[in-house]
Amino acid sequence: MKLDVIAKDLDFAGVAGFGQMVDGVIPAGRFVLRPVRKSDAGLFAMYAGDRRVAEATRSIPHPLPPGAAENFVTRAMSPKGTEDVWVLDGSTHGLAEVLGVISLKRMDEEKFNRDQSEIGYWVAPAFWNTGFASEAVRALVTANPQKNRTIFAEVFQDNPGSARVLTNAGFQYLGDAETFSVARNSRVPTWTYIRKLD
Repeated sequence: MKLDVIAKDLDFAGVAGFGQMVDGVIPAGRFVLRPVRKSDAGLFAMYAGDRRVAEATRSIPHPLPPGAAENFVTRAMSPKGTEDVWVLDGSTHGLAEVLGVISLKRMDEEKFNRDQSEIGYWVAPAFWNTGFASEAVRALVTANPQKNRTIFAEVFQDNPGSARVLTNAGFQYLGDAETFSVARNSRVPTWTYIRKLD
């Protein structure tokens, strides 16, 4: 049976510990969300270096420059950043150590402290259509590690799979916009979503 079928049949919110953060680790069904490690840089470079991943994001360049993955790891591990990053790690469940990445970036915290963040995620192409992104988003929203009242998300309009991930996790469509994609070197139409948690 394909993994995406399995993911649709199970309610991971009922799994013991789902979405409860302990020591920075969040159980997410078939994997955990854990903090970034220096040893992740090689797999980040391999996955983020894939044009399909880069072109689905705003900020990953293609081709990936030397040292970009290491710089990302350094920023992700810094306690001073405005973005918290977790790795989708399936190693304890017989899956790959790095399946993808998910993050929460604080919005206007210093100016307004509105308890708002923007969620971002990517999954390595080898694991597309498995339900991993949906599980990761649901677990992170359930854990709400930044104690947000509102989480925003933005996806490219030519990526309806990411839009389904958000709507399946309770996000509501907010409107159309556009943003610049480094890998595409152009502005790309987007859909914006919101999830209120208070």
